[in-house]
Amino acid sequence: MEPTASEIRIDIPPLIRVYQDGRIERLLGTQTVPPGLDPKTNVESKDVVYCQETGQCVRIYVPGTVVTSTQKLPLLVYFHGGRFCIETAFSPTYHNYLNALVSESKIVAVSVDYRRAPEHAIPAAYDDSWTALKWVASHYDGNGPEQWLNRYADFENVYLSGDSAGANIAHHIAIKTSKEKLDGMNLVGMILSHPYFWGKEPVGDEVKNPAVRAKSEGVWRLASPTTSGSDDPLINPIDDQSFGRFLGCKRVLICVAENDILKYRGWYYCEKLKNSGWDGEVEVMEAEGEDHVFHLRNSCCSNAVAKLKKVAEFMNQGKA
Repeated sequence: MEPTASEIRIDIPPLIRVYQDGRIERLLGTQTVPPGLDPKTNVESKDVVYCQETGQCVRIYVPGTVVTSTQKLPLLVYFHGGRFCIETAFSPTYHNYLNALVSESKIVAVSVDYRRAPEHAIPAAYDDSWTALKWVASHYDGNGPEQWLNRYADFENVYLSGDSAGANIAHHIAIKTSKEKLDGMNLVGMILSHPYFWGKEPVGDEVKNPAVRAKSEGVWRLASPTTSGSDDPLINPIDDQSFGRFLGCKRVLICVAENDILKYRGWYYCEKLKNSGWDGEVEVMEAEGEDHVFHLRNSCCSNAVAKLKKVAEFMNQGKA
Protein backbone atom coordinates (compact mmCIF):
# COMPACT_ATOMS: atom_id res chain seq x y z
CA MET A 1 0.00 0.00 0.00
CA GLU A 2 1.27 3.45 -0.93
CA PRO A 3 1.89 5.75 2.06
CA THR A 4 -0.56 8.64 2.44
CA ALA A 5 0.54 12.26 2.69
CA SER A 6 -0.48 12.39 6.36
CA GLU A 7 1.67 9.44 7.38
CA ILE A 8 4.78 10.15 9.44
CA ARG A 9 8.03 9.53 7.59
CA ILE A 10 10.45 10.54 10.38
CA ASP A 11 9.51 10.79 14.05
CA ILE A 12 12.11 11.99 16.58
CA PRO A 13 10.24 12.74 19.81
CA PRO A 14 10.14 15.13 21.52
CA LEU A 15 11.81 17.24 18.81
CA ILE A 16 10.30 16.95 15.35
CA ARG A 17 8.13 14.98 12.91
CA VAL A 18 8.40 14.89 9.13
CA TYR A 19 5.40 13.68 7.11
CA GLN A 20 5.28 11.91 3.75
CA ASP A 21 4.12 15.07 2.00
CA GLY A 22 7.16 16.97 3.38
CA ARG A 23 5.22 18.79 6.08
CA ILE A 24 7.33 19.44 9.18
CA GLU A 25 5.94 19.57 12.71
CA ARG A 26 8.23 20.95 15.40
CA LEU A 27 7.24 19.70 18.82
CA LEU A 28 9.45 22.06 20.83
CA GLY A 29 10.93 25.53 20.50
CA THR A 30 8.13 27.09 18.46
CA GLN A 31 7.26 30.03 20.72
CA THR A 32 8.78 33.47 20.14
CA VAL A 33 8.88 36.70 22.14
CA PRO A 34 9.52 40.23 20.87
CA PRO A 35 12.64 42.25 21.73
CA GLY A 36 12.53 45.29 23.96
CA LEU A 37 13.33 46.45 27.47
CA ASP A 38 13.30 43.64 30.02
CA PRO A 39 12.07 45.11 33.33
CA LYS A 40 13.66 42.31 35.40
CA THR A 41 17.22 42.87 34.19
CA ASN A 42 17.07 46.36 32.65
CA VAL A 43 18.55 44.83 29.50
CA GLU A 44 17.36 46.19 26.15
CA SER A 45 17.22 44.20 22.90
CA LYS A 46 16.42 44.73 19.24
CA ASP A 47 16.26 42.58 16.08
CA VAL A 48 18.37 43.50 13.07
CA VAL A 49 18.59 41.79 9.66
CA TYR A 50 22.15 40.61 8.96
CA CYS A 51 21.50 38.99 5.57
CA GLN A 52 19.14 40.65 3.11
CA GLU A 53 19.21 37.60 0.84
CA THR A 54 17.74 35.20 3.40
CA GLY A 55 16.10 37.72 5.74
CA GLN A 56 17.88 36.21 8.76
CA CYS A 57 18.19 38.37 11.86
CA VAL A 58 20.27 38.72 14.98
CA ARG A 59 18.89 39.85 18.33
CA ILE A 60 21.25 42.34 20.00
CA TYR A 61 21.31 42.89 23.76
CA VAL A 62 22.82 45.76 25.75
CA PRO A 63 22.74 46.28 29.53
CA GLY A 64 20.87 49.29 30.91
CA THR A 65 24.07 50.73 32.35
CA VAL A 66 25.65 51.08 28.92
CA VAL A 67 23.98 54.38 28.12
CA THR A 68 25.77 56.09 31.02
CA SER A 69 29.21 54.64 30.24
CA THR A 70 31.78 55.55 27.62
CA GLN A 71 33.71 52.29 28.19
CA LYS A 72 33.12 49.70 25.50
CA LEU A 73 32.00 46.26 26.65
CA PRO A 74 33.05 42.68 25.80
CA LEU A 75 31.11 41.29 22.85
CA LEU A 76 29.50 37.84 22.91
CA VAL A 77 28.20 36.20 19.73
CA TYR A 78 25.78 33.41 20.71
CA PHE A 79 24.43 30.48 18.65
CA HIS A 80 21.27 28.81 19.95
CA GLY A 81 20.88 25.05 20.29
CA GLY A 82 18.16 22.66 19.13
CA ARG A 83 20.03 19.92 17.21
CA PHE A 84 20.00 22.21 14.13
CA CYS A 85 16.24 21.56 13.81
CA ILE A 86 14.29 23.42 16.49
CA GLU A 87 14.36 26.67 18.52
CA THR A 88 15.25 30.18 17.33
CA ALA A 89 17.12 33.18 18.67
CA PHE A 90 13.71 34.66 19.48
CA SER A 91 12.35 31.89 21.73
CA PRO A 92 11.57 32.79 25.36
CA THR A 93 14.19 30.24 26.41
CA TYR A 94 17.07 32.08 24.74
CA HIS A 95 15.66 35.57 25.19
CA ASN A 96 15.45 35.09 28.96
CA TYR A 97 18.88 33.47 29.14
CA LEU A 98 20.60 36.26 27.17
CA ASN A 99 18.86 38.94 29.23
CA ALA A 100 20.17 37.32 32.42
CA LEU A 101 23.67 36.76 31.03
CA VAL A 102 24.03 40.30 29.68
CA SER A 103 22.83 41.72 33.00
CA GLU A 104 25.22 39.58 35.03
CA SER A 105 28.23 40.01 32.71
CA LYS A 106 27.78 43.64 31.60
CA ILE A 107 28.47 42.71 27.99
CA VAL A 108 26.96 43.29 24.57
CA ALA A 109 25.47 40.08 23.12
CA VAL A 110 24.47 39.17 19.58
CA SER A 111 22.19 36.12 19.39
CA VAL A 112 22.27 34.62 15.90
CA ASP A 113 19.24 33.16 14.19
CA TYR A 114 20.13 30.72 11.42
CA ARG A 115 18.18 28.63 8.94
CA ARG A 116 17.18 25.25 10.36
CA ALA A 117 17.08 21.71 9.06
CA PRO A 118 15.44 19.81 7.52
CA GLU A 119 14.10 22.61 5.26
CA HIS A 120 17.64 24.01 5.10
CA ALA A 121 20.06 21.14 5.54
CA ILE A 122 23.59 21.40 6.85
CA PRO A 123 25.73 23.41 6.06
CA ALA A 124 23.09 26.21 6.03
CA ALA A 125 23.38 26.75 9.82
CA TYR A 126 27.16 27.11 9.58
CA ASP A 127 26.98 29.34 6.52
CA ASP A 128 24.44 31.66 8.15
CA SER A 129 26.45 31.81 11.37
CA TRP A 130 29.59 32.81 9.49
CA THR A 131 27.66 35.43 7.52
CA ALA A 132 26.35 36.81 10.82
CA LEU A 133 29.83 36.99 12.34
CA LYS A 134 31.16 38.81 9.27
CA TRP A 135 28.27 41.27 9.58
CA VAL A 136 29.10 41.80 13.26
CA ALA A 137 32.80 42.29 12.42
CA SER A 138 31.92 44.97 9.88
CA HIS A 139 31.28 47.32 12.84
CA TYR A 140 34.84 47.15 14.22
CA ASP A 141 35.76 50.67 13.06
CA GLY A 142 32.53 52.26 14.28
CA ASN A 143 31.08 52.61 10.80
CA GLY A 144 28.80 49.58 10.58
CA PRO A 145 25.05 49.71 9.93
CA GLU A 146 24.01 49.08 13.57
CA GLN A 147 24.72 51.86 16.07
CA TRP A 148 24.57 49.68 19.19
CA LEU A 149 27.53 47.69 17.92
CA ASN A 150 29.38 50.80 16.73
CA ARG A 151 28.97 52.53 20.09
CA TYR A 152 29.11 49.82 22.72
CA ALA A 153 30.99 46.72 21.51
CA ASP A 154 34.71 46.15 22.19
CA PHE A 155 35.99 44.28 19.14
CA GLU A 156 39.29 43.58 20.88
CA ASN A 157 37.38 41.48 23.42
CA VAL A 158 35.12 39.05 21.53
CA TYR A 159 33.71 35.69 22.67
CA LEU A 160 31.77 32.95 20.90
CA SER A 161 29.30 30.72 22.70
CA GLY A 162 26.41 28.35 22.21
CA ASP A 163 24.66 25.37 23.70
CA SER A 164 24.28 21.89 22.21
CA ALA A 165 24.22 22.34 18.40
CA GLY A 166 25.04 26.00 18.97
CA ALA A 167 28.24 24.99 20.77
CA ASN A 168 29.11 22.81 17.79
CA ILE A 169 28.60 25.85 15.54
CA ALA A 170 30.72 28.05 17.84
CA HIS A 171 33.63 25.59 17.56
CA HIS A 172 33.52 25.53 13.76
CA ILE A 173 33.20 29.31 13.54
CA ALA A 174 36.21 29.70 15.85
CA ILE A 175 38.19 27.42 13.53
CA LYS A 176 37.11 29.49 10.53
CA THR A 177 38.22 32.76 12.13
CA SER A 178 41.80 31.47 12.20
CA LYS A 179 41.66 30.55 8.51
CA GLU A 180 39.70 33.55 7.23
CA LYS A 181 40.74 36.53 9.35
CA LEU A 182 38.13 39.15 10.11
CA ASP A 183 39.60 42.66 10.22
CA GLY A 184 39.40 44.37 13.58
CA MET A 185 37.97 41.42 15.54
CA ASN A 186 40.03 39.75 18.27
CA LEU A 187 38.52 36.43 19.36
CA VAL A 188 39.57 36.03 23.00
CA GLY A 189 37.63 32.96 24.08
CA MET A 190 34.85 30.46 23.61
CA ILE A 191 32.21 29.02 25.94
CA LEU A 192 30.78 25.65 24.89
CA SER A 193 27.69 24.59 26.88
CA HIS A 194 26.81 20.89 26.62
CA PRO A 195 28.34 20.70 23.13
CA TYR A 196 26.72 18.43 20.54
CA PHE A 197 29.58 16.39 19.13
CA TRP A 198 29.42 12.72 18.27
CA GLY A 199 31.44 9.89 16.72
CA LYS A 200 31.27 6.33 15.49
CA GLU A 201 33.40 5.05 18.36
CA PRO A 202 31.71 5.55 21.76
CA VAL A 203 33.39 7.75 24.35
CA GLY A 204 33.01 7.17 28.09
CA ASP A 205 29.68 5.57 28.99
CA GLU A 206 28.00 6.36 25.67
CA VAL A 207 28.14 2.66 24.83
CA LYS A 208 25.71 1.95 27.69
CA ASN A 209 22.96 3.92 25.91
CA PRO A 210 22.48 2.38 22.44
CA ALA A 211 18.97 3.85 22.08
CA VAL A 212 20.21 7.34 22.89
CA ARG A 213 23.13 6.87 20.53
CA ALA A 214 20.77 5.81 17.74
CA LYS A 215 18.53 8.83 18.35
CA SER A 216 21.48 11.23 18.30
CA GLU A 217 22.71 9.75 15.03
CA GLY A 218 19.19 9.93 13.58
CA VAL A 219 18.87 13.62 14.37
CA TRP A 220 22.23 14.30 12.75
CA ARG A 221 21.21 12.46 9.57
CA LEU A 222 17.97 14.45 9.47
CA ALA A 223 19.92 17.71 9.73
CA SER A 224 22.62 16.58 7.30
CA PRO A 225 21.17 14.02 4.84
CA THR A 226 24.35 13.92 2.73
CA THR A 227 26.60 13.26 5.74
CA SER A 228 29.23 10.56 5.69
CA GLY A 229 27.97 9.49 9.13
CA SER A 230 28.92 9.94 12.77
CA ASP A 231 32.56 10.61 11.93
CA ASP A 232 31.70 13.48 9.61
CA PRO A 233 34.14 16.24 10.70
CA LEU A 234 31.19 18.58 11.29
CA ILE A 235 29.78 16.37 14.05
CA ASN A 236 33.09 14.78 15.07
CA PRO A 237 35.80 17.43 14.71
CA ILE A 238 37.62 16.18 17.81
CA ASP A 239 39.23 13.19 16.09
CA ASP A 240 40.55 15.30 13.23
CA GLN A 241 44.36 15.28 13.23
CA SER A 242 44.42 19.07 12.99
CA PHE A 243 42.04 19.51 15.93
CA GLY A 244 43.11 22.51 17.98
CA ARG A 245 45.75 23.66 15.51
CA PHE A 246 43.45 26.22 13.95
CA LEU A 247 41.33 27.15 16.95
CA GLY A 248 41.12 30.93 16.71
CA CYS A 249 41.21 31.75 20.44
CA LYS A 250 43.38 31.15 23.51
CA ARG A 251 40.75 30.50 26.20
CA VAL A 252 37.99 27.86 26.27
CA LEU A 253 35.38 27.06 28.91
CA ILE A 254 33.42 23.82 28.48
CA CYS A 255 30.25 23.36 30.56
CA VAL A 256 28.83 19.85 30.94
CA ALA A 257 26.12 18.19 33.06
CA GLU A 258 26.55 14.98 35.05
CA ASN A 259 23.46 13.19 33.66
CA ASP A 260 23.88 14.33 30.05
CA ILE A 261 25.25 11.68 27.67
CA LEU A 262 27.00 14.46 25.76
CA LYS A 263 29.19 15.23 28.79
CA TYR A 264 31.69 12.58 27.69
CA ARG A 265 32.27 14.49 24.45
CA GLY A 266 32.81 17.67 26.44
CA TRP A 267 35.50 16.07 28.59
CA TYR A 268 36.97 14.39 25.50
CA TYR A 269 37.16 17.79 23.77
CA CYS A 270 39.10 19.16 26.73
CA GLU A 271 41.51 16.21 26.79
CA LYS A 272 42.18 16.31 23.06
CA LEU A 273 42.59 20.09 23.06
CA LYS A 274 45.20 19.91 25.82
CA ASN A 275 47.15 17.29 23.85
CA SER A 276 46.81 18.92 20.44
CA GLY A 277 49.65 21.39 20.70
CA TRP A 278 47.19 24.26 21.15
CA ASP A 279 48.83 26.82 23.43
CA GLY A 280 45.74 28.15 25.19
CA GLU A 281 43.89 27.48 28.46
CA VAL A 282 40.89 25.14 28.69
CA GLU A 283 38.74 24.22 31.67
CA VAL A 284 35.59 22.19 32.31
CA MET A 285 32.72 22.99 34.66
CA GLU A 286 30.48 19.99 35.43
CA ALA A 287 27.08 20.45 37.09
CA GLU A 288 26.28 17.60 39.47
CA GLY A 289 22.91 15.89 39.14
CA GLU A 290 21.86 17.87 36.07
CA ASP A 291 20.86 16.96 32.52
CA HIS A 292 21.24 18.49 29.07
CA VAL A 293 20.73 22.30 28.95
CA PHE A 294 19.27 22.30 32.47
CA HIS A 295 20.28 25.96 32.84
CA LEU A 296 17.82 26.94 30.11
CA ARG A 297 14.91 24.94 31.54
CA ASN A 298 15.44 25.83 35.20
CA SER A 299 17.39 29.08 35.29
CA CYS A 300 16.73 29.73 38.99
CA CYS A 301 18.27 26.51 40.36
CA SER A 302 21.58 26.81 42.22
CA ASN A 303 23.57 25.02 39.51
CA ALA A 304 22.17 27.33 36.81
CA VAL A 305 23.00 30.41 38.86
CA ALA A 306 26.53 29.10 39.47
CA LYS A 307 26.96 28.41 35.75
CA LEU A 308 25.77 31.91 34.83
CA LYS A 309 28.25 33.48 37.24
CA LYS A 310 31.08 31.27 35.95
CA VAL A 311 30.42 32.29 32.34
CA ALA A 312 30.23 35.95 33.34
CA GLU A 313 33.54 35.71 35.23
CA PHE A 314 35.14 33.96 32.24
CA MET A 315 34.22 36.81 29.91
CA ASN A 316 35.21 39.54 32.35
CA GLN A 317 38.55 37.99 33.27
CA GLY A 318 40.47 39.97 30.68
CA LYS A 319 38.49 43.19 30.97
CA ALA A 320 40.38 46.27 32.14
